[in-house]
Amino acid sequence: VPLVWLVASTTKSNDDMFHYTFFAPHFTAVNFTSLFTKMPFVNYIMNSLFVASTTVLVQLFFSSLAGFALAKYEFKGKRVIIVIMLSTMLIPGQVLMAPLYELINHLGMMDSWSGLIVPGAVSVFGIFLFRQSIMQVPNELLQAGRIDGCSEFRIYWDIVMPVSRPMIGAFCLISFMGSWNSFLWPQIILHNRTLYTLPVALNQLRDLYSNQYGTLMAGTLLSILPVVILFLLLQKEFVAGLTAGAVKG
Repeated sequence: VPLVWLVASTTKSNDDMFHYTFFAPHFTAVNFTSLFTKMPFVNYIMNSLFVASTTVLVQLFFSSLAGFALAKYEFKGKRVIIVIMLSTMLIPGQVLMAPLYELINHLGMMDSWSGLIVPGAVSVFGIFLFRQSIMQVPNELLQAGRIDGCSEFRIYWDIVMPVSRPMIGAFCLISFMGSWNSFLWPQIILHNRTLYTLPVALNQLRDLYSNQYGTLMAGTLLSILPVVILFLLLQKEFVAGLTAGAVKG
């Protein structure tokens, strides 16, 4: 019902917005035309796609690599490291924003793509997911690769990663949604309007055109389409990835 209401709101004029609960008798496309003429909406979409895609790739590489190490190697202090990593998940992200802002400012990464991507380059949640998934990979496969002369990185890349495809799909969807919908951190460090991501841009739209609810609804509808398309493409991997490692036997 909320989705139908959202679609209906994009087809109503500002006068009809509060007169009809769902679709009005007269359809209009003025909200979409206003969205693309009053702001560089395409530029904001490309900004969000770049940041979200880059974040997914970086998190995927580091999370899977760390998960592989924690799942298949034994070393001193391994359990302590896992406990410390999982403990960090109990800390709310908002608590770390003040020191993180100061750190990013000292590194000269304010108002830049790196300021958005680097703080989220490593995902403890992703490391834990990949560790649980890679633990199900038989050690015999790794031993066979070593006998054939594979390096440890090649074993990770050519053997472990293809086997972990369901988890890769699930994690990519989770990571993309988190980065795509991120609002608070981009709102804090981005000052150049040309670098705005979609959530920040939509918030500015509400401030600038507070009475144009149809335009805001049109932007909201377009902003959820990439996530819906990605979910439809990765639906099977998402379900299979979340259940990987859940049952032993």
